[in-house]
Amino acid sequence: MKTIKYPKPETWNDLLRRPTQTFADVEATVNEIFFEVIAKGDMAVKKYTQLFDGISIENLLVSKTEISIAEKEIPQDLRDAINLAKANIEKFHSAQKTEKITVETTEGVVCWQEKRPIQKVGLYIPGGSAPLFSTVLMLAIPANIAGCNEIILCTPPNKEGKINPAILYAANLCGVSKIFKIGGIQAIAAMTFGTETVPAVYKIFGPGNQFVTVAKQIATKHGVAIDMPAGPSELLVFADDTAIASFVASDLLSQAEHGADSQVILVTTSEKLLVSVEKEIEKQLQVLLRKPIAEQAIDNSKLILVETVSQAMDLINEYAPEHFIVVSKDEDFFIEKIKNAGSVFLGNYTPESAGDYASGTNHTLPTNGYAKQYSGVNLDSFTKSMTFQKISKKGIQNIGKAIEIMAEAEGLQAHKNAVSLRLESLKKLNDE
Repeated sequence: MKTIKYPKPETWNDLLRRPTQTFADVEATVNEIFFEVIAKGDMAVKKYTQLFDGISIENLLVSKTEISIAEKEIPQDLRDAINLAKANIEKFHSAQKTEKITVETTEGVVCWQEKRPIQKVGLYIPGGSAPLFSTVLMLAIPANIAGCNEIILCTPPNKEGKINPAILYAANLCGVSKIFKIGGIQAIAAMTFGTETVPAVYKIFGPGNQFVTVAKQIATKHGVAIDMPAGPSELLVFADDTAIASFVASDLLSQAEHGADSQVILVTTSEKLLVSVEKEIEKQLQVLLRKPIAEQAIDNSKLILVETVSQAMDLINEYAPEHFIVVSKDEDFFIEKIKNAGSVFLGNYTPESAGDYASGTNHTLPTNGYAKQYSGVNLDSFTKSMTFQKISKKGIQNIGKAIEIMAEAEGLQAHKNAVSLRLESLKKLNDE
């Protein structure tokens, strides 16, 4: 990791740049695949699965038999762990339900808001070297709580053309409607446009590499919503002398092992801690099974020494981390001042891994600085807010004149007439 001491604010943009390609670098590839999926459907999906995943798939849809076999392969301790995580995630997301809001804005004018589920949603679950069955829980559970009618899931197959059993177990447990052996750009394209096998959806959820992230962004140009641009994982830790260096190092490595394009950052006011964490990273790195991947991510990562917690906070809000760990005697300061972060973890005994798996919060979070304007996935991500209104005779008389004046000022005569006719009708009734 590169150590940077007391960086000046004017250098922060370069210092905090993510190690990913730009949208423009990837856009042409995504568009090419999108257009081919539009034209050739399943044939194109199978072609790119062969090209990118190195496997020829005949049946894209996972069968009930495959799900049944997978469930028998799950050890009991893993079943228990998944069930515990499921219970906590359900508890936290169920608590996010809101009641109908009703307001009489003026006498005779009643307005209210209700939530409605998005009918068709698509879940993208990264596979490859780290099949993220935990992400199935994070997406399918709130989709079910929200009441989505159709929940489809796409995830890349392994070299044998199979899906990791834990992904299939979690998907079936959480009520996923259909599971497809499709990854990458072609999966996003299939869910965007639909194919002979894959139904089109209204909104796509889930993290992925930079190609998946750009594919999701381009999907929005074709009438499909997305949760957020969720790309390669990232973690920023602020720690002072109250932090345990081995814990901090383990947290940084926990995100570094996600992928070579992940990024982890330590910001600290303690040079002593910085040195200790650097030594611990080197020590712990040696025993990781995913050491080659973590090493590449560590090469993109930084140890940053600043003078004050205020400087640290300004830098952190500028970076807008996906995951933000705080271990500090000034914990309340960071809780109050953090403006841009996907999810925040507090104290020596709150590892980011807890949020990834079983504490109950959602781990599908905005990356690449998008925490400045996006929330992480939550129950509302799977719903739409609809407003209703009911106006009585008295109500239209109370607000009608204001509507007429405003419509006329905007030059919209038909808008005014829609009110004027009603007011005149009521006036005649009163005159009679």
